[in-house]
Amino acid sequence: MSPSKKITYQQAGVSIDANDEMVRRISRSLASTFSPRVIPLENGFAGLVRLDSDTKRFKKNYKNPVLVACTDGVGTKILIARRMKRLDSIGIDLVAMNVNDMLVHGAEPLFFLDYLAIHKLIPEQIAEIVEGIAAGCRLADCALIGGETAEMPDLYDKDECDMAGFAVGVVERNRIITGSQAAVGDIVLGLASSGLHSNGYTLVRHICFKQEKLRLQDTPKELNGCPLGEVLLTPTRIYVRSIVSVLDSYKTKRVIHGMAHITGGGLVGNIPRVLPAGCNALLKKKSWPVPPIFRFLQKRGPVEEEEMYRVFNMGIGYVVIVAPAFAEPLKTKLEKAGEKVYTIGTIVRGKGKVVLK
Repeated sequence: MSPSKKITYQQAGVSIDANDEMVRRISRSLASTFSPRVIPLENGFAGLVRLDSDTKRFKKNYKNPVLVACTDGVGTKILIARRMKRLDSIGIDLVAMNVNDMLVHGAEPLFFLDYLAIHKLIPEQIAEIVEGIAAGCRLADCALIGGETAEMPDLYDKDECDMAGFAVGVVERNRIITGSQAAVGDIVLGLASSGLHSNGYTLVRHICFKQEKLRLQDTPKELNGCPLGEVLLTPTRIYVRSIVSVLDSYKTKRVIHGMAHITGGGLVGNIPRVLPAGCNALLKKKSWPVPPIFRFLQKRGPVEEEEMYRVFNMGIGYVVIVAPAFAEPLKTKLEKAGEKVYTIGTIVRGKGKVVLK
């Protein structure tokens, strides 16, 4: 027998009204990221971005453009954000994990899409997350043209949520960087990270909360009095503007031979992805300062040093392999663009590995 009372979607757990309110709240955040390439389409089912060669309208004229696409999430770092009830900066991480990846191949980000999965749609909460994503897009000069928010009370427990991002960029075909041009004698420059970025948080949470029983508001002496939660929630650094600026300054010369975004797998796992056969990257561990959070985790674990370099970035978030003659000028340009840059090694003969000394 069917129920005597009619049931609504909201009674089943999903609110259409909350979704409409969310869309209203986030529209301004999206618009703040639009470039001239974005074609506004109110209430559209998709986002529109033009790829013209009109140099009067756009900064760059792509003669033979190749699209570059990435997707990624923020892993269990989102659990820290939820516990701290701070969901603004996690959006910056989401953008960073995508745009830094495509940047490795010389691509300039064009647009970004997000996917948010939640237990219950709370418009102000989603607006906070999306504003963080928009902030990341502004830092990356990348348009946030849309996304999807899925309210799924039967799949996610109360207060649970997850997020993923999708980015598309563009690079001239003859300017694609793969690492194939790296050669013995090249210099390895390391750009400082802002901290843990968005990798290794399952290990981080195990050490800090399951093992050490620490609280997010604790201020361990190893962290110079900074609250643990603030250190763990530091957003991933976005390297787009500085790297794009140096790529633009060397348009007629192949100065940068390879680049690597130091994500999961650390220095030893990511640099080999752009090393040609017959080459190793010889890195000197004492050539850059390791931020306190890494030494704190290593000591409290304790964690073997080899494992630390396999899991974390250890203070280097992005690597540039450059021709020897241009190493110092490029380092200076990156520093002027706001990066902390260290000469961390050289390319030597080998079998496609990272050797730490």
